[in-house]
Amino acid sequence: MPTVFSANRSSLLVDGKAVEGLQSLVFRVVTEREDVRAIGSNERVDVIFGLRTVRGELVVRSASLALDALLDNRGKFQIVANLKRTEGTDDVRTLSFDDCFVEGKGFQLDAHGSAATTYAFSATRIREG
Repeated sequence: MPTVFSANRSSLLVDGKAVEGLQSLVFRVVTEREDVRAIGSNERVDVIFGLRTVRGELVVRSASLALDALLDNRGKFQIVANLKRTEGTDDVRTLSFDDCFVEGKGFQLDAHGSAATTYAFSATRIREG
């Protein structure tokens, strides 16, 4: 049976402080790789792996003064996401993003009058537990 996490029960902390108005967290782990080619063949014989990076986005209703300050100051921080199940158990899955930097910011105001700011970040690593 799959584990279903609830956004309404989960929480996200930036340097130990809750992010108010959080709408979404999206991230991707990317590992550089290079194919080793066989001489005289069109097939690869091996793969060399390189740098692993973590890139993500946080969408916050209106804006986050703390994330704005980290962007302005180019400050390093940690994100901890505590994912909780919908019902039935208090199981928590924790995602820790280490050595994060806010790399960009986008703003959106939709027809319903709700403003949202998207903060793009990078991290040195993600730890799951």
